[in-house]
Amino acid sequence: MDRLLNQLVEKLQKAHGKGLRSVILYGSGASGDVHGVYSDLNVMCVLDRIGPKELEASEPVFKWWREKGNPAPLLMSRDEVLTSSDCFPIEYHDIAERHRVLHGEDVTAGLTIDDAFYRAQVEHELRAKLLRLRQKAAGVLSDRDLMLRLMADSVSTFCVLARHALLLAGHSAPWPKREVVSQLREAFGIEGRAFDMLLGLREGQTRPRSLDPGSLFSTYLEEIAALVAVVDRLER
Repeated sequence: MDRLLNQLVEKLQKAHGKGLRSVILYGSGASGDVHGVYSDLNVMCVLDRIGPKELEASEPVFKWWREKGNPAPLLMSRDEVLTSSDCFPIEYHDIAERHRVLHGEDVTAGLTIDDAFYRAQVEHELRAKLLRLRQKAAGVLSDRDLMLRLMADSVSTFCVLARHALLLAGHSAPWPKREVVSQLREAFGIEGRAFDMLLGLREGQTRPRSLDPGSLFSTYLEEIAALVAVVDRLER
């Protein structure tokens, strides 16, 4: 992982020169909760300015990074970092709590996060990801391997959102995904059995052939829906 991150920084430096202010690793990579092919590395890349020239310079780097199985870096200007915490409280809370500066300055140091829309963002992301999960599942329901891969790919994101649901409700919110699921049981009464099984699949502890994708998917949807309902009630 470190070798890959060093390569990314070198490519970004070559692409942007002195205009590259900061490169920051956040998410599971920064928290140490990484598991093989199912994990990706989330990176924030901060430039002095972002225009067509900077986007053109970024294109080959971003393409290479995506080919390594990672999402494209979060590309922002320094001014955007300082003024957009109210729009992206989930991301900023994650970065503020656990991040690793790979290059340049820590542009998030001392940043005040505006939580005015925090609950709304968590609910929006949960509902949007649930809708997307259903859409994708509708096209692969008859293929057990694709169904298992779809669920295993998505569970990390839902664990991240579950962690923020815990924070919103005033509960302790650990970083390891297994501990998040355990806390869901204690705080909200959500069993999390499907979450646990999918995490076992991601970690190589559960054999795919031992799982029934249809039954697992049904339970998984129920648990996600219960989490959505919890966050919806927090508004009231």
